[in-house]
Amino acid sequence: MVLLIFVRFASAPITEKISFLDVNVRGHITHFGVFGFTGSARSVGYRINSAVLGLPNTTLEKLINDAIHGLTFALILHPLAAGLSALAVLFGLCGAAYSRAGTILMTFAATLATIITLIAWIIDMVLWSAFRSRIRAEVQAVGSPSAQYGNAIWLTLVALLALLLASCAGALGSCGRFSRKEK
Repeated sequence: MVLLIFVRFASAPITEKISFLDVNVRGHITHFGVFGFTGSARSVGYRINSAVLGLPNTTLEKLINDAIHGLTFALILHPLAAGLSALAVLFGLCGAAYSRAGTILMTFAATLATIITLIAWIIDMVLWSAFRSRIRAEVQAVGSPSAQYGNAIWLTLVALLALLLASCAGALGSCGRFSRKEK
């Protein structure tokens, strides 16, 4: 769950260590993250055009760029899932220390975070696979670009699995035995 928070705060353009896609054109590497890419301003939803990458414009440029631009808005699901994950942790701590209600709320928050993370991961795979294919198609025209998946996609997958485990543990914990203090 902490991985989602890390991806949200530490992906490109804030840092280049965590990214969804790394594009290398003539030795210039551009890293793409939740709120932008290397050298761009931070924003929700951003345009990726060939000029930034130093690639020639193609006839499908406008259509593809609009589709990719629309999908970059969906990257906001990462911080949303991170917030729900943090909330699930807080509810889990309350449930462990005080009552079953905290465990039940943790289960709901973790399950909702799991669903949102699953949707985010599917969108990541569609968005970055389409863009990666587009870059690789340009290899024939330019001869040098390459595109590789970054570590943020795999961190999201690991976070999804951790949230799924947390949801199951919370559901089982909700059915567990809570001792009552007698006077």
